[in-house]
Amino acid sequence: MNLSAKTVVVIAIGAALYGIGGLPMFGIPVFANTTLKPAMAVLALFSVLYGPIVGFLVGFIGHWVTDLFAGWGVWLTWVLGSGIVGMIIGLFPMITKNRIEVGSFDKKDFLIFVALAFAGNVIGYGTSAFLDTILYAEPFSKVFMQLCIIAAGNTVLIAIVGYLILTNLAKRKKQSTNLTEAP
Repeated sequence: MNLSAKTVVVIAIGAALYGIGGLPMFGIPVFANTTLKPAMAVLALFSVLYGPIVGFLVGFIGHWVTDLFAGWGVWLTWVLGSGIVGMIIGLFPMITKNRIEVGSFDKKDFLIFVALAFAGNVIGYGTSAFLDTILYAEPFSKVFMQLCIIAAGNTVLIAIVGYLILTNLAKRKKQSTNLTEAP
């Protein structure tokens, strides 16, 4: 994998925003070291704009940063889960043929975005929950409850914030592609 300097900078900025924004003081605690965090919208935005590789790395590195500073230690299973969430949401430009770049973000695109957010959360954090039961002997009922709360909460949060940001981004892109040179 050969990443350009611009891509590395984007990953660093995204991971820092996601990591710091994921700290408990910026989220809503819901269950045993589980927080609904508005930073999930940051992960979704970077994933949509830059694709699955950037999405994975922003989620993975950013969650690692959150865990380092939150004080409960790094849970690699959940770090991996955030990477998977970013990777799956990062499929958006490919599935929509990058329509947002030409100023299009319609209802169908929004439904695809929400479906990817939900699938990413279920698959990503489902992987985390499964690995917690296998590697750390965490009770299945506990990790399943974490998964359900996080998948539902994150999807709603990503849908609301993502809709606002992506709708406005598409409008800006459309305006900039409609500019003409004055005679």
